[in-house]
Amino acid sequence: MEYREFGNTGIKVSVMGFGCGDVGGLIVRGTVQDRLEAVQRALDLGITYFDTAALYGRGQSEINLGAALRQLRAAPVVGTKVRLQLEDLTDLKGGVFKSVENSLARLGRDHVHLIQLHNSIGSARVAGQTVLTPEDAFEVQDAFTTLQTQGKVSAWGLTAVGETEPLHTIINSGRFNTAQSPYNLLNPSQSGAIPSGYPYQDYNDLVGAASSKGMGIIAIRVLAAGALSATAERHELASQSPPPIGSGANLVDDVAVAQKFSFLWEEGYTDGAVEAAIRFVITNRGVSTALVGLSSMEQLEYAAAAAEKGPLPGEAMERLQAIWASLAD
Repeated sequence: MEYREFGNTGIKVSVMGFGCGDVGGLIVRGTVQDRLEAVQRALDLGITYFDTAALYGRGQSEINLGAALRQLRAAPVVGTKVRLQLEDLTDLKGGVFKSVENSLARLGRDHVHLIQLHNSIGSARVAGQTVLTPEDAFEVQDAFTTLQTQGKVSAWGLTAVGETEPLHTIINSGRFNTAQSPYNLLNPSQSGAIPSGYPYQDYNDLVGAASSKGMGIIAIRVLAAGALSATAERHELASQSPPPIGSGANLVDDVAVAQKFSFLWEEGYTDGAVEAAIRFVITNRGVSTALVGLSSMEQLEYAAAAAEKGPLPGEAMERLQAIWASLAD
């Protein structure tokens, strides 16, 4: 397993991270034994970053991950998140402190390596929604700094979803250590220019911008919520209809587009669609860790083996340009 610098945090992380969310579902809905075996096997495979959130399973992900790590007496890098609710918008810092205390209690820990803002970012607040502005994010960051002085967190970041321009405002401020970035074969705009008329959100090289500020990048939606397995079939533990982020209108539409990248596995560049998706993301050296949501031990083994094969060859990366250009027609 390759290890990369986690931006300016002083931490190194495995190039594949273990996603403990609802999309894969193993940590949220798997049996106690399956969860325990999966976490142990991930550690054995060299995976050192585990990503959870207060939102996942309404706290169940944190509870289950914490229990497994305590039973195994394991101490990997753990990141969790704060999703501020409507009632928190009049006291952002108070909402952060409350959320983090609750997360630490569920995890059974007194410290996490990474705390992340999990709200969508926009240029203005929207009545009845929990969208936050860059100014709100900076206030949240002040709260994260306080938590660091209290020894409860080591570093802080944000989930970079929402409107592109205000996301770049936050990134360019240099006030956050990490960003979770939805980045995959369907939408490569996180890593550079995309063709004019491209059908999905243009993130305007957010990974490049973040890297230039010394930020660690956690690539999320690496498999586009499963669409880049090139099939709409879902594991029984997985979320059955996860909403896309930065790509098509639904999972079925994304699966159809995923088929356009079939040369990667049909011509032997990769063993299959999932391997292609994972190796594409880690080809970008700005990515610290590619987060993979998991439903089973088999998926874990396959994903780890894919990550260990490293970046895609240059020829394959060059040929992808024509596929992306065709999507803009």
